[in-house]
Amino acid sequence: MAKISRALGIAVVAGLSAAVLAGCGGEIAPPHLRPLSKDAMMLLGKKDMRTDTQIFVRIFKEESELEIWKARDDGRFYHFKTYPICTWSGELGPKVRTGDKQAPEGFYTITKNQMNPKSSFHLSFNLGYPNAFDRAQGRTGDFLMVHGKCTSAGCYAMTDGLVEEIYALAREQFEAGHDSFEVHAFPFRMTDENMVRHRGSPHYGFWRTLKEGYDHFEIARQPPKIAVCERRYIVNADFRDPRAGRIDPAARCPTYQVARPEPFVPRANDKVAFMPHVVAPGLKRRDVMMSAMPGAGQRMGLGIPPELFELTAEPPQSPVVPANR
Repeated sequence: MAKISRALGIAVVAGLSAAVLAGCGGEIAPPHLRPLSKDAMMLLGKKDMRTDTQIFVRIFKEESELEIWKARDDGRFYHFKTYPICTWSGELGPKVRTGDKQAPEGFYTITKNQMNPKSSFHLSFNLGYPNAFDRAQGRTGDFLMVHGKCTSAGCYAMTDGLVEEIYALAREQFEAGHDSFEVHAFPFRMTDENMVRHRGSPHYGFWRTLKEGYDHFEIARQPPKIAVCERRYIVNADFRDPRAGRIDPAARCPTYQVARPEPFVPRANDKVAFMPHVVAPGLKRRDVMMSAMPGAGQRMGLGIPPELFELTAEPPQSPVVPANR
């Protein structure tokens, strides 16, 4: 009897230990419900950020980078982390039509129903292409995503571990009651030098408009208001007509003034504004099948530099879209 009791006790302890280990490893929760990793939570704390504040996303094709910025209590956005984009398809320039395999460029708004927890590309969210501007231009295409699996046909593809963290940051802000977040997708970092380098492109006129949005955020650390009329983006327009909320993207613009951004001035003794940008390590590969990428899709360290704090890096824990995207 003593042997039976001892064996039973060992089994119970072993079962509890297995349950604890599974819980610690986050293996029970499906990817879309996995909590932010300890690394991510500590970085949020170090940067005086909360999970319930809004995020803002910037994508840069040429650099293959996706940035996440987080709002703080002063209403300004501060850099949280830069993530490598594993691959994106097409070339520099906007998406124009179905089948051109171009990844979109422009200003997009993501709502909760654009999040896809059942994606066959691990996790994804729909960029909302075509938006009002794209439709006014007669552009076609659908189901353009930020997703995992490091393979793309018109999307921005991350590795699975990194898309889990991006998805979790978005999920937390939605659960806190925010209706949406903005994604600004650029062909490159729109510095004056880069604009000169690309001035011969047929997309240069379009890119000059995108640069207005880029410059506004660089100055104000707040995403600009975006409107569409006369088949073009209007950045930070202050419309005088109270009925301007029903703007026809293809019609003449109502009378407006462009509001000047209020420059961002760091608060006295606020060290967060001057912290180095955290860059997650990872793959930057284009047009390569995932089967040819050893390690693609595996969880990665989160790229927290030692000058912020010493920590052993741990892996990161739409219109309604079809399940296969």
